[in-house]
Amino acid sequence: MAFCDHCEGQRFDRARIVRLLRAARKAALAREADDAVEALEAALKAVRNLDVPHLERFDEVVEGEMVH
Repeated sequence: MAFCDHCEGQRFDRARIVRLLRAARKAALAREADDAVEALEAALKAVRNLDVPHLERFDEVVEGEMVH
């Protein structure tokens, strides 16, 4: 089972954003910046809930099981 190039790229990009937001939240917690922590938690939730549409490429032939 594999991810198509589009979906694999989206998963990679989303993971990078989540890591950056978590690091920023950790830094805000260390500074006791409650408003910043709340904003970062809202951003994390929004990124986790992103529904990125799948872009189908009709010129590619795929064999086997593909996850979108």
